[in-house]
Amino acid sequence: MANLKEIRNRIASVSSTMQITSAMKMVSAAKLKKAQDAITAMRPYSEKLTELLQNLSATLDADSGSTFSEQREVNKVLVVAITSNRGLAGAFNTNVIKATTALMNETYAGKQVDFVTLGKKGNDILKKKGNVTTFNSEIFDDLTYDNVAEIADALMTSFAEGTYDKIVLVYNHFKNAATQEVKREQFLPILPRKQEEGVENTSIPNYIFEPSKEEIVEGLIPKSLKTQLFKAIRDSVASEHGARMTAMHKATDNAGELKDSLTLEYNKARQAAITAEILEIVGGAEALAG
Repeated sequence: MANLKEIRNRIASVSSTMQITSAMKMVSAAKLKKAQDAITAMRPYSEKLTELLQNLSATLDADSGSTFSEQREVNKVLVVAITSNRGLAGAFNTNVIKATTALMNETYAGKQVDFVTLGKKGNDILKKKGNVTTFNSEIFDDLTYDNVAEIADALMTSFAEGTYDKIVLVYNHFKNAATQEVKREQFLPILPRKQEEGVENTSIPNYIFEPSKEEIVEGLIPKSLKTQLFKAIRDSVASEHGARMTAMHKATDNAGELKDSLTLEYNKARQAAITAEILEIVGGAEALAG
């Protein structure tokens, strides 16, 4: 059994760690509220804009379609991995890295797969596994639509110029504070409108176009893609705070259990030491009496 000083030092160390994890949990909880409100408010707009774009694209002739809707033979793929700049968030970053690696080694095995990493944690690992063409960690310091739009413009340019045949986003989708789901979302080319199961011709709303539908689609596509990337990053930020809050909550609970266990061990050791001292005193007294 460890001596009393060692146990006291361990109890002090665990107590200090518990204070840190508890503080980190509260900080993440405060940040989560703001991030959750932001993504919750943005999702309906983003989803409706995507739906509108798909409906309009479905009405265009094949010859008049946009470059961003062009379906090509996939030989060169760009994967945009959205992680965080900080750790201590459970499996948040690991799950994105695993999904990104699986795309390279399984889904697109034999193809040219490059990475764009948003976040230091993803970049640290993925640069050892493949070719990282672009790394950006500052985006989270000032997360605005305009800053995200610059990244989206670069992605659209690389697709339009034929540098890549497909661009995929990999990020954590925020469900609630305790649950995040890794999503692999196609960014480019724009996916055609999905048909409902069991329905051959899903009805498309009868829009009145002013100006022409081609001009409207060409104007909507960049805005829709920028919004899609902005939503994915905001989704990831909310997921990060939720994952960190949950991880720190578990860490605090574990530290509390360890502290209780050490306290019990300390009390037992102290009791054993006191008993040993009493036995020594009694033994000495009996020796003197004899």
